[in-house]
Amino acid sequence: MRIAIIGAGNMGSWLVESLCLDHEVGVFDVDRSKLKYFFNSRKFLYYEEIMDFTPDLLINAVSLDRTLSLFNEILSYLPKECIIADITSVKSGLADYYQKLGRRFVSTHPMFGPTFGNVKNLSNENAIIISESDEEGKAFFREFYGSLKIKIHEYSFLEHDETIAYSLSIPFSSTMVFAACMKEQEAPGTTFKKHFSIAKGLLSEDDFLLSEILLSPNSLEQVERISEQMQILIEMIKERDKEKLSSFFQGLRANIGLET
Repeated sequence: MRIAIIGAGNMGSWLVESLCLDHEVGVFDVDRSKLKYFFNSRKFLYYEEIMDFTPDLLINAVSLDRTLSLFNEILSYLPKECIIADITSVKSGLADYYQKLGRRFVSTHPMFGPTFGNVKNLSNENAIIISESDEEGKAFFREFYGSLKIKIHEYSFLEHDETIAYSLSIPFSSTMVFAACMKEQEAPGTTFKKHFSIAKGLLSEDDFLLSEILLSPNSLEQVERISEQMQILIEMIKERDKEKLSSFFQGLRANIGLET
């Protein structure tokens, strides 16, 4: 298969390196300096070169805020039968966009991401493929993810956004609260250092992505759950109620499947 990848950031680079041995791959990025380190792949300097390449699949790996505008820029350079793909973590607006576009598409979300995932060993990671996608496109990503032992889930656009609101907005907002309470610590313990590392990784993401996660339609309910549980914890601390705290701890252990 001929695959064009647009965007040579962390995820785009990973895709190029992971696919170039089994497929004919080409990559484009507006920052041409990012292209010089790729091997066994073509480097596109202009969209016209992508048109000559006649890709079977185009994977849009640019930043979230550029995803739709990139599609609009490049569609006229693609064969009509070319499947277009996105790998965004937020799918808001994409269902309507693809429906109006009337082209074959596949939407997927590799959930390990460039910040925390160990791309050298993905056997414990997950990926979502959107069920409304083109069957050939879904089959391609099933085979690709399967070859890396990534666990595959198939959700609709709506189910994806509901799942992401839970799996991302809760840890994102919890980590932001931790960072908001940060002060200089001369002798941090192990737990503190682990949380600090997570906070640094999260806040290295761009503001647009963080905002889109927190402002997605289903996120507010999840963040409010954190506020509710924090208020319960605060009251138990004020009351210095060890029995309630012990019961609270047991509930937390049950929530995460920790045997007692």
